[in-house]
Amino acid sequence: MDLTLLTAVKKRLNWLSQRQEVLAQNISNADTPDYKAKDLKPYSFREILRRESAQLNMVASGEGHLGGRRKRIRDFMVEKPRHPYETATNGNSVVIEEQMGKVGENQTNHRLTTQLYKKHMAMLRMAVTSK
Repeated sequence: MDLTLLTAVKKRLNWLSQRQEVLAQNISNADTPDYKAKDLKPYSFREILRRESAQLNMVASGEGHLGGRRKRIRDFMVEKPRHPYETATNGNSVVIEEQMGKVGENQTNHRLTTQLYKKHMAMLRMAVTSK
């Protein structure tokens, strides 16, 4: 059974989790000299879908077969830091207000994605249990 949408939702949740980690690092290093704020490259649903549909995975059909390599959670590249206008005299480029705004946006996107996942699962459950 091909559940491409569920795979895409899972990838989106992984991206959001990793982005939360990067944003938390930025906030925790707000006073570190020469620290440059980072962010992930924007999540591209089309690109993820293209990569997933083009990927071929081998199936381990016997006990002695290797299961293959597991994908790491850090599959998303960190975007190069931009050069903001607000850079501290110690070289730090973290703007707390900007980072907090990104954290809020990330939280909203996470909530939206989990709701999409729940709705899709409810539809699948309804399809399986209906007569």
